[in-house]
Amino acid sequence: MPLIRCELNSIQSMAQLYDELNRQLVLPKQTGRNLDALWDVLSTDVEGPIEIVWPTAQQDRITLGKQGEAVFDLLNDLADERDDVTLKLG
Repeated sequence: MPLIRCELNSIQSMAQLYDELNRQLVLPKQTGRNLDALWDVLSTDVEGPIEIVWPTAQQDRITLGKQGEAVFDLLNDLADERDDVTLKLG
């Protein structure tokens, strides 16, 4: 499989994050817009290899608040769980 590169930049809301992930990773249509559903599809349904590049991640984490922390935990857990997922968080 070719590398899927997902580039996130200046994420201002969870809605924007879900929109970008859906657009770039082509998530299944039935994917809910919550972290549990996101984990389910990213950990099992989306084929890799996947590289998630998020140069504004630290700034966006502050903007997203508590949910931003949860997103970062999810992405780090995903990279730990899947050998074919890489993160480049700025």
